[in-house]
Amino acid sequence: MGENESRAAPEKVPLEKINDYMWRIPTYKSEMRVPGMVFANQALLDKMKTDRTLWQCSNVAQLPGIYKYAVTLPDGHEGYGFPIGGVAATDYDNGVISPGGVGYDINCGVRLLATTLTEQEIRPKLAPLAETIFRNVPSGLGSRRKDLSISNADLDHLAVEGVPWLIKRGFGWPEDAEHCEEQGAMPNADPDKVSNTAKSRGLTQIGTLGSGNHFLEIQKVDKIYDIKKAKVFGITQEGQVTVMIHCGSRGYGHQVCSDYLRVMEHAVQKYKISLPDRELACAPGNSNEARDYFQAMACAVNYAFCNRHAIMHWVRQSFQQVFQQPPENFGLKLVYDVTHNIAKVETHKIDGGDKKVWVHRKGATRAFPPGHKDIPADYRSEGQPVFIPGSMGTSSWILAGSQNAMDLTFGSTAHGAGRMMSRSAAKRQYYGGDIKNALEKRGIVVRAASTSVLAEEADPAYKNVDMVAEVSDKVGIATKVARLVPLAVVKG
Repeated sequence: MGENESRAAPEKVPLEKINDYMWRIPTYKSEMRVPGMVFANQALLDKMKTDRTLWQCSNVAQLPGIYKYAVTLPDGHEGYGFPIGGVAATDYDNGVISPGGVGYDINCGVRLLATTLTEQEIRPKLAPLAETIFRNVPSGLGSRRKDLSISNADLDHLAVEGVPWLIKRGFGWPEDAEHCEEQGAMPNADPDKVSNTAKSRGLTQIGTLGSGNHFLEIQKVDKIYDIKKAKVFGITQEGQVTVMIHCGSRGYGHQVCSDYLRVMEHAVQKYKISLPDRELACAPGNSNEARDYFQAMACAVNYAFCNRHAIMHWVRQSFQQVFQQPPENFGLKLVYDVTHNIAKVETHKIDGGDKKVWVHRKGATRAFPPGHKDIPADYRSEGQPVFIPGSMGTSSWILAGSQNAMDLTFGSTAHGAGRMMSRSAAKRQYYGGDIKNALEKRGIVVRAASTSVLAEEADPAYKNVDMVAEVSDKVGIATKVARLVPLAVVKG
């Protein structure tokens, strides 16, 4: 069963209301080491109650070494082991690492480019631009890139060095790496911990969108909420054109997760870890099994950074082909690249002191506050840029990280709209051709590898992303900067 396929909730989970946007799951089971904390308004919470989201949150609260509480964010929905939209921090020395807390699509994330163009300037070229991007960036299940030839040795170098490896080879601009989380290269990556199966799956997929909810959108700035922060991030006016890229580590990361879930299932027996759900398979953070997974995961993280980076390179080339001018003439500067499926070693204030922890973010975006050392220097005064993409016909959001996120969610906020219905249910209810026609009647250009993916990704299949952004803003785990709406959509 996939991460988006819901099953009936196995039990009623008690909730205590803290305020209109915060709900506590008490330690109603003796095995729970900490409470759960849910950030949602009533409508989003009601949806969570229809699947296993809250039950999974209570299960995560049973992990050895977990601190404070298991977090479910406003886009939370049922996943594999952890809910998607879940965050958990476990003690570095006495806690565990769980691949289910990262997910199959390791470093699925979002990258945003800002242009100097307005909607009026791009509209006459919008259809040919979308078509050119669709040709230049392969999309769809199993899509492969034919004219980026890398060897097995190259793949290992890419997995260790990340985005700087591609920049040295003429892909992108030197300053791009500074505007990536981890500077586009997570440390401690070891390709020897990655299976040959994972490597063979990844070898031909660099620079490809893939399928499912992955997309590339040409957007415009619909509304600016924080002029100062927006300007620092390169968002200067309403009507400005942006480009958003949303994808992950493709078959490479999926195989890493599959491989290590099997390893962790044995580790649970070896270390006599008691779990409420086998999907939470884990190992002590200081064990060889956990160390191997973390080093393999870092390879997949860097693969995904490079995947989005190569796509960005071909987007810039597409602008050059259509407009017959250098891409620099249109800005096309990288605003930021955020990951929302990852585990990291971080230090957080817990119980009055600094604790070194394994932070699991699964369908959760890092949202560090102003002044944090891990934010690019030119953004440090305003906080980390955060991107929350929506569905094809709605909106996406730029927010900024805040101190509240550090206090409440281990420096995290939502990652997207979150699904309302499974892919199979959406395909039963909607026809892709109708979706395409409806979008194009609204002036949104659509290029897709298949009509079935349009049905899977129909707007009603997702929660209201404006509501998700609103809850994040009201709680203060990320504050609104700008709302973006689509002009053209490229889907796998």
